[in-house]
Amino acid sequence: MNRRLHIVVSGKRPEARKLLLAILITGGIMVAEVTGGLVSNSLALLSDAGHMFTDLLALSLAYFGIWAASRPASSKASFGYHRVEILCALWNGSLLILVAGFIVYEAVSRILDPPPVRVGLMMMVAGIGLLANGISVFLLAGSGKNLNLKTARLHVLGDALSSLGVILGGGVLWITGWMVVDPLLSMLIALVIVGGALKLLKESVDVLLETTPSGIRIQEVCDRIQEISGISQVHDLHIWSITSGMTALSGHVVVETPMLGQSDDLLNRIKEMLRTRFQIEHTTIQVESDQYDEIGQIH
Repeated sequence: MNRRLHIVVSGKRPEARKLLLAILITGGIMVAEVTGGLVSNSLALLSDAGHMFTDLLALSLAYFGIWAASRPASSKASFGYHRVEILCALWNGSLLILVAGFIVYEAVSRILDPPPVRVGLMMMVAGIGLLANGISVFLLAGSGKNLNLKTARLHVLGDALSSLGVILGGGVLWITGWMVVDPLLSMLIALVIVGGALKLLKESVDVLLETTPSGIRIQEVCDRIQEISGISQVHDLHIWSITSGMTALSGHVVVETPMLGQSDDLLNRIKEMLRTRFQIEHTTIQVESDQYDEIGQIH
């Protein structure tokens, strides 16, 4: 049991330090944008700060998810606590939609009665935010397949684009004097937030529902296993994600009777093929003879 539990322990991840630095940067810029938004009376800047607040939570939850996933597996939690990362991502997506709804509500009231905005201060603070978010995007580059870290990087990238949008909108406002530009810009930021949130929710729910990971087709995996000499049939094949970047597979393979004495070699050949071709390393495969009478439902 101890050996099997050791396999699914992920250990501490080197991304944690970069993520912590990104949290500090995001928190500092969020405070600056809230202050600047209140002083300049810019809803677009406050919306960007609201977006940054959700990103601060996203980064913090991602950091917590990494810590939780590094906890060792136990007899009760044999896969460890990797799913905590997905739960954090699901919470982040839900929070983003709520924030976007509030931004739209506030923007509509400002369109009906647009207040004056201190454009210079608004653009200056947004410029600082753009620079800081650019640094955070760089820090979180190379997040790979980890859904939590990938989501955190997308959050920060969205912040950078929002800050850029505030700067461009401020320029239009400066030239034209159309105060309605500010709430319209905040609504555009809200749409960007919702788009990212829906994508995040879908990916998180797919993992929790244990759907086949994107980029992997079960039929193709089945065909590649059956191509191995000595394998006559594959059934009860399941492929799912334990967490982002950790794919698991279970299945039954029927071995031709003359090859039963080489079942260990066949098993290793299957595992090596799955590892090199599909990057599936956590596998549980039951070997059966072609004379075996299956008890229960075959699917």
